[in-house]
Amino acid sequence: MSEKKRGFLGRLFGGKETADGQEQAPVEPTAAETSSLESSGDEPELDVQMDVRPAAAINDPFRPIQMDAGLGHMPDVPPPVPVPIKEPVSTDLAPEPVAEPENEPDKPGGETVPNLAPAKEEPKISWVQRLKKGLSRSSSSLTEGISSIFTKRKLDASMLEELEDVLIQADLGVDTAMAITERLSQGRFDKEISTEEVRIVLAEEVEKVLEPVARPLDLGTGKKPHVVLMVGVNGTGKTTTIGKLSQKLRSEGKKVMMAAGDTFRAAAVEQLRIWAERTGALVVSRDTGADAAGLAYDAMKEAVEKDIDVLLIDTAGRLQNRAELMDELEKVIRVIRKLDPDAPHTVLLTLDATTGQNALNQVEIFGKVAGVTGLVMTKLDGTARGGILVAIAAKHGLPVHFIGVGEGVADLEAFSAKDFAGAIAGMA
Repeated sequence: MSEKKRGFLGRLFGGKETADGQEQAPVEPTAAETSSLESSGDEPELDVQMDVRPAAAINDPFRPIQMDAGLGHMPDVPPPVPVPIKEPVSTDLAPEPVAEPENEPDKPGGETVPNLAPAKEEPKISWVQRLKKGLSRSSSSLTEGISSIFTKRKLDASMLEELEDVLIQADLGVDTAMAITERLSQGRFDKEISTEEVRIVLAEEVEKVLEPVARPLDLGTGKKPHVVLMVGVNGTGKTTTIGKLSQKLRSEGKKVMMAAGDTFRAAAVEQLRIWAERTGALVVSRDTGADAAGLAYDAMKEAVEKDIDVLLIDTAGRLQNRAELMDELEKVIRVIRKLDPDAPHTVLLTLDATTGQNALNQVEIFGKVAGVTGLVMTKLDGTARGGILVAIAAKHGLPVHFIGVGEGVADLEAFSAKDFAGAIAGMA
């Protein structure tokens, strides 16, 4: 061991000389101290540089401080000299702030409105596309039936019989089915015919039947108010149709009043009130259970006093086979005619397109009781059996003014024979 290190250990462990000049035996070092000494060996001395600074001075420039390892003494540290820096390093471990969305200028009331990006608008579907979707059940049934019959075979009588069955099952009616098969048989026997040719003939024959009944609603009778009575069975959409008609008439600049004549159903009264607020029309209503005929009479008087152009009267849904309910409808008409012998000037029957053949019976019964003047086909929503409208047109010849494919205002449109025929044949 070197003399220098021996002297250091002597000073560390208190080695002393006795009075007679002999050295006192040094105190035995502890195990930890012995281990520390053995690990150090006779290695060269090192100048250790340590950066010992207060946390507050962490932003100061780095200045190494020398420490004498041999003496175990750290010289005095001069006080830190502040050095100006542009961006001090923060010792806080707070999370980074999240950027706030930009806001629009404050409203006069002090309310801040978030500047939210507008949602992407869904692509608008044309009326013809909505109609095709509404008649998808009927058109799919017809298309599949036609494809299964006309599969690269030559036209014969058995094929025509099969086609006739398919058309009747689609509610097109016997007369229309016979007209289509007769048209196909002309000049095509014992010849191959494609499904496309059959669908073209189908569309043309359906259009022939519907074209005479596709007429717009005419309110130019010179009567003021023009009274429109809405009739039909339960759930066919009478109240909703009145609201949509009100919207259309208001957009034409007409003064409209609605009478909530379905007094048996509280929801119908509230529904008309909502439509009135939405369309800017007036509404006459009574409490649930009030006399419907009396309400219609009051609405007629008020419409005359307020110079209303069109009065739309809702009625309670009633089954055509319930005689007492049909008698109540006759009473409403009698009371209206006390104020105007020609009223109602228009009687619209709403037909649910999902009812199929039952709609034929409804047209017949309501026609006798209320004198139906026109039809509105509703609920062409993809589950409909729209072919029944062709059978009704062929049998009764009543004008078809509107068809509806949904609940929205834009889902009620004037009836077009060409569009309907193309959609039901899968050509639109």
